[in-house]
Amino acid sequence: MKEPRRRYKGYRMNWRKLVCVVAIMTAVGVVLQTYVLPYPLNNLFLVPPVTVSLPEVSNSTYFVKETIPMVSFPSIVTKNSSNIASEIIPSVPVVEVRAEVSSRRGRGRRGRGRGNMNTNKKNPNEPKVVPQPPPKLVVLGQRPIWSLPPDKALLYAKKELEHAPIVADDPDLYAPLFRNVSIFKRSYELMESILKVYIYKEGKRPIFHQPHLRGIYASEGWFLKLMEENRQFVTRDPKRAHLFYLPYSARQLQLALYVPDSHNLKPLSIFLRDHVNMIAAKYPFWNRTRGADHFLVACHDWGPYTVTEHEELLRNTLKALCNADLSEKIFVPGRDVSLPETTIRRPRKPLRGIGGKRVSQRPILAFFAGNMHGRVRPALLQYWDGKDEDMRIYGPLPNRVARVMSYAVHMKSSRFCICPMGYEVNSPRIVEAIYNECVPVIIADNFVLPFSEVLDWKSFSVVVAEKDIPNLKVILSAIPLRRYLWMQTNVKMLQKHFLWNPRPIRYDLFHMVLHSIWFNRLNQIQIQQQ
Repeated sequence: MKEPRRRYKGYRMNWRKLVCVVAIMTAVGVVLQTYVLPYPLNNLFLVPPVTVSLPEVSNSTYFVKETIPMVSFPSIVTKNSSNIASEIIPSVPVVEVRAEVSSRRGRGRRGRGRGNMNTNKKNPNEPKVVPQPPPKLVVLGQRPIWSLPPDKALLYAKKELEHAPIVADDPDLYAPLFRNVSIFKRSYELMESILKVYIYKEGKRPIFHQPHLRGIYASEGWFLKLMEENRQFVTRDPKRAHLFYLPYSARQLQLALYVPDSHNLKPLSIFLRDHVNMIAAKYPFWNRTRGADHFLVACHDWGPYTVTEHEELLRNTLKALCNADLSEKIFVPGRDVSLPETTIRRPRKPLRGIGGKRVSQRPILAFFAGNMHGRVRPALLQYWDGKDEDMRIYGPLPNRVARVMSYAVHMKSSRFCICPMGYEVNSPRIVEAIYNECVPVIIADNFVLPFSEVLDWKSFSVVVAEKDIPNLKVILSAIPLRRYLWMQTNVKMLQKHFLWNPRPIRYDLFHMVLHSIWFNRLNQIQIQQQ
């Protein structure tokens, strides 16, 4: 029975010590209040503190919410460096109160406290100070960009591009890759701050809203997936939208409706025609512009042919197509977007295997291996198959060769990777070459290269006319080593713009596709000259 009593006594003794400590701390606090603090201690509890909320909106204009106690504050002016400046300007007091400013936050606050303490002293010789009202937000210039109607916001962005500031050195953008890096950067910034996209909910799976993420047609599926998951650009209010997205998959349309070996694509285009007519009858947005502010993304070879039954869909709508063939008279440069064709073998790891070897470890001059179809590949094989050790040109990669060096290792060990067209002008080998840091050699007449409205393909690729296939080695060997090193460095810097990130990051492939659609939409806007 004695042991529990000892514990109980110890417990009570600990409480007594705690009470003593609290009493000592209270006494110390009173002393600090009297000799150190510049204001009564009860002000910490009776006067509500200043709370300022500064949520940043797209055009860098700030909205301020404040609760101000009835004490004096020094004049405060803040300026913003964006196009629309904002200032917090208080009304002019009877007497200006200056406060000491310190580089350290704690000393700065104490300096302002001393100013307030001096004003609280009753000095008959000191003039009275009128307390300042809460700071007032004054917006200079135009109204905020995000609050403009969609048509006026696009017109504003169009005018801004004509006066884009010069970009001298941007750590996120490598200037040699772009036709005009200053215009691209300004256009991209405007897209981030303005663009809103409305995605139509209509359409049943699997043709709509079901992305196909594997294989050579995966680009349309990845864009559909990431667009529907996006929160920055997508809006649920169609009246706020600058662009309208038709979320269909040309690959899924082919799998669902095409009859094998029928060679009849008309049922596919009729299905899409009827869907667009339903959208136009249900909503006013299509008829407002005849489809000029609507867009679709299709990477299947038949993507261009699925729009032929609807005149406005064919002539007005923005189309991001892998099969960007000028000879078909469907793709229109400056309005439509050339979509890169990317091969995704593992949707859960789309970035696997990216990277290459140093130039000193690339003994092969040029490499190609693939199936023989279309008009270019048989000619390539005819002139170069087994004719030159520096030119590794094959049909399907032979097993005897693949056992020694795989397809991917061939690309990583070659200076140039040949990217000839197949049945259509586009080829996934262009992006494969970029992934393996191999300079792509593109052989496809009438092909509009991906993102050619902003990228300068001469800086990181070689374009060879189909008629020059017999002179292919002469053309490649004539490139000086210094220029090749420059081009290969550019390929490395280009990689990030062609990556499908599961969570999109700035300037990656998702944003590049969306930017080109936005950029070409701005190109369609005509500014009326006053």
